[in-house]
Amino acid sequence: MRFALGRYEAGVRARAAALDSMRAAERIFARDAAFWGGDDERKRLVADRLGWLGVASYTREHVAALQAFALQVRAAGFRDAVLLGMGGSSLAPEVLRCAFGSGHGWLALHVLDTTDPATIGALVEQIDPARTLFFVSSKSGTTIEALSLFAYFYGLVRAVKGEGAGENFVAVTDAGTALQDLARERGFRHVFTNPSDIGGRYSALSYFGMAPAAVAGIDVATLLDRSIAAADEAKAAGGDALRLGAALGELALAGRDKATFIVAPRIGEFGLWVEQLIAESTGKLGRGILPVVGEPLGAPGQYGADRVFVQLRLAGETPAEQDAAVGALSDAGHPAIVIELADVYDLGREFFRWEFAVAVAGYVLGINPFDEPNVQESKENTGRVLKEFERDGKLDIDRIDAGTAPVALVSPDRAAEGTLDDAVGHLIDKLRDGDYFAITAYVRQTEETEAAFADVRAAVRDATQTATTLGYGPRFLHSTGQLHKGGPPKGLFLQVTAADDVDTAIPGRPFTFGQLKRAQAIGDFEALLQHGRPALRVHLGNDIGGGLAALRRAVRAGAAARAGAQR
Repeated sequence: MRFALGRYEAGVRARAAALDSMRAAERIFARDAAFWGGDDERKRLVADRLGWLGVASYTREHVAALQAFALQVRAAGFRDAVLLGMGGSSLAPEVLRCAFGSGHGWLALHVLDTTDPATIGALVEQIDPARTLFFVSSKSGTTIEALSLFAYFYGLVRAVKGEGAGENFVAVTDAGTALQDLARERGFRHVFTNPSDIGGRYSALSYFGMAPAAVAGIDVATLLDRSIAAADEAKAAGGDALRLGAALGELALAGRDKATFIVAPRIGEFGLWVEQLIAESTGKLGRGILPVVGEPLGAPGQYGADRVFVQLRLAGETPAEQDAAVGALSDAGHPAIVIELADVYDLGREFFRWEFAVAVAGYVLGINPFDEPNVQESKENTGRVLKEFERDGKLDIDRIDAGTAPVALVSPDRAAEGTLDDAVGHLIDKLRDGDYFAITAYVRQTEETEAAFADVRAAVRDATQTATTLGYGPRFLHSTGQLHKGGPPKGLFLQVTAADDVDTAIPGRPFTFGQLKRAQAIGDFEALLQHGRPALRVHLGNDIGGGLAALRRAVRAGAAARAGAQR
C-alpha cells in the first residue's frame, strides 16, 4: 500500500500515531465495544456486530463441509446457481463471480439483486429452473426483495418438479429467522446458519459470500487464508489497515470526504462492495464519507478539492490509463492511496482490510460504524405506498402519460417546474462546492443505460467539479441509501424511472415486481424530501432509449450553462 497524501501526510501520521498510542488495534480485536464510545445502548449494539473480526477463521474451519456441499450439488446435476439477495447478501458474491467466473464443470453463478421484471425475465431465459440451485440469502430473513424472488422461482421449479421443488433451494440466514422456518417447511436442500453477530455489509467472509463461491468452484480456502493473514497483519501497531482507516477519517475531517475509486477492470465490482461498506458504515448523524465508484476518469482540474483517490491495481492487469490518471492527480496535489493485489485471491485480503479500515474511520468520525439508522425509512415508505396501492389500485408513476417524451416531475422546489431542460438545469445550478450529484436509476441496467449515465456524470463533473454517483434501484437502497438520508446534507438527487415493457406477478402478493419497484422508487423519493434533500424525478416513459437521449441533452445543456455562468 502506497500513500501519497501531500499536505495531509502529517495529519494522517499524527492520527495513526494517536490510534497506536491508545492501542486501537488491540482493543478492536479484543472486541471492546467501548472503543467506539456512546451510551450503554450503543455499546450493546456494537458488541453484537463484531463477529466479522473472526469470521474468516470460523468459515475456514468449515471449508471441508462447503466443498462437500459443492461436490454434492454438482453431482446432483445442477448447472447454474442463482443468488437471490440484496446488499450485504449479494455484493460479495457478485465481486467473486465477476473476478473468478466459474470453474470448469462447476455451477455458473448468477446474482439477482433487483425487482426489475426485465432483468428477472432475462435471467429466466438463461437457465433451466429444474437444474438450477437457488440461494435465498437474507440476514433478517424478511427482506422483501429476496422473499418475493423466492416465491417467483419456487413457482417455476414446482411447475416442473412438483413437491420436490425444495431440493433446488438453499437458505443463508441467521438462526431463528422466518427464512429458516420457511426452509424447513418447504424442504430446502440445506440451510447455512450464519453467526448472528455479523452485520450484512461485514459478511463477505461468512457463509453469505463463501457458500455461493464454493459451488462456482472458487478456491474459498485460499481466499479465507488471505483474509486471515490480513487480520494477523492488522493486529500489529502501525499496520496498513489501521493507517488506511486513519487516512479515510482524517481526510474526511479535512474536507476530503469523497473517496473516489479507480479499480482494475477484472476486480471492478469490488467498488460496489466497498461502496456499501463505506456508505452504510459512515453515512449517519450528518457525517460520512461518500464512496465514488465507476465515475469516468477526468483531468486533475475537473475534480474539486474534496477528493481522495483510491486505486486498486491488479498485478499484470491494470490499464496504463488508470496508472497515468492516478499519477497526474497525485502530481496535482490530490491525495492518493494505491493498493496492489498480487492476484484475484487477494480479494480475500481486501475484504478484511477494508472492513477493519472502515471500522477505524468510524471511530475517527465519532459514529457507530455498525448500524444503519436511516435504511428503515425507505422500507417503511415503500410499505405504506404498497398498502395505498392495494387500496386504490394506483401508483403515482402509473398515472403519468409520458408518451415518447420524458417528463420531469415531483420536486419540492417550484422553480424546477417547466420543461425537462428547465428542471434539470435548475437542479445542476444548485450544486455548490463540496456537494455531490447522485443518480438513482430505477431502470434496467444495460450497456445503453450505463453509457448514458456515464455521459451525464462526466458532463456534471466537468462543469462543476462535483463528485457524481450512480445507483440502480432497489440495489442502492441497501447500500448508499443510508448515506443519502443520514450523511452530510450535500447531495442533490436525480431519480430516473421508466415504464416496464413487461411485468411479472409475484405469487402470493397483491402486486407485481414492476409495481414493487415503482413503490420503492416513490418511497425512496419521499424519504429524500423528508430529509430536505434537493431532488428531481425524471420519468422516461415507454421509450427508454429516446428518454435517455433527451435526458443527456438536458444535462449537457444545463452543465454548459452552469460552466458558462462561472466564467
